[in-house]
Amino acid sequence: MANMMKAAVFVEAGRIELTDKPIPDVGPNDALVRITTTTICGTDVHILKGEYPVVKGLTIGHEPVGVIEKLGSAVQDYHEGQRVIAGAICPTFTSYASQDGFPAQDGSYLIPSGQCGCHGYKATAGWRFGNLIDGTQAEYVLVPDAQANLAPIPDGLSDEQVLMCPDIMSTGFKGAENANIKIGDTVVVFAQGPIGLCATAGARLLGASTIIAVDGNAHRLEIAKSLGADITLNYKDCDVVDEVMKLTGGRGADASIEALGLQSTFESALRVLKPGGTLSSLGVYSTDLTIPLSAFAAGLGDHRIVTALCPGGKERMRRLMNVLESGRVDLSHMVTHEYRLDDIVTAYDLFANQRDGVLKVAIKPH
Repeated sequence: MANMMKAAVFVEAGRIELTDKPIPDVGPNDALVRITTTTICGTDVHILKGEYPVVKGLTIGHEPVGVIEKLGSAVQDYHEGQRVIAGAICPTFTSYASQDGFPAQDGSYLIPSGQCGCHGYKATAGWRFGNLIDGTQAEYVLVPDAQANLAPIPDGLSDEQVLMCPDIMSTGFKGAENANIKIGDTVVVFAQGPIGLCATAGARLLGASTIIAVDGNAHRLEIAKSLGADITLNYKDCDVVDEVMKLTGGRGADASIEALGLQSTFESALRVLKPGGTLSSLGVYSTDLTIPLSAFAAGLGDHRIVTALCPGGKERMRRLMNVLESGRVDLSHMVTHEYRLDDIVTAYDLFANQRDGVLKVAIKPH
């Protein structure tokens, strides 16, 4: 095995470039995974634009599908050559936060002075790939705490089928889980990008009987129907809040899921709720949010606003792959484009500008 590998690194705001980096050394609790397929996430675009700070020279990406190349001496029950995934969130499971029931929030990370343009502590330290440590848009990735984070891929599932598990599927399903959905509920899902589509599928699995999918893209609304949406609303053609109120007889929705990260969608997700309803927020926001007094019912509406970082770890990944293996959900058609790692800058340009009907891009290093 050569000593160097290709990797896509953050250079500065507006620039992610392919470069050569040393292949990581493997510690006792680590696993070196040869990436067979990875992808670009909306959060990576926030990093590209400088809206989410990371250190210069960091390898970007957090969605690994691959083969174990080398195992650390302390890692048991896995073998080299085994097909695996790891969650985008790869906690140590040793922090106070993870042991208090929030494994994605694996404590806080003290940022060295001058890094990232930030000061003090950075939250979401369970998100390490492409955030705190080198990520997955490379030929190899070092998976820390491999015993807790590697999940074997069942025979018969392709890379494309499981590619959504590390982040998109886990995040979208968590949005549905956080929405407190009960059998017979009406749920509105704002934005039908990859995460919103997974939230739509998750709401169906949890028992919602009326799922209203909202987007401005007719093609994505059609995909939402195939994943469980009963009603689709194009916000370009109607006032979504008014339509939801009409559809619910003025009662409002039991839950809403916001999957874009804009003030406008967040506000609409709050306005469609019934008294006592839940707003499950999945968007990554790049500016401050304002909560309108009327939508918030002056604080008297018994509303719940819940945020989420996608759960990781091998048990979460196992459960998600169980859903795929059962055939209850098929997300492979979300992969609309494929690029070589050599062409990742072109892939970023396509994905960041949402051209050619792109949903997700498969990046193939080898």
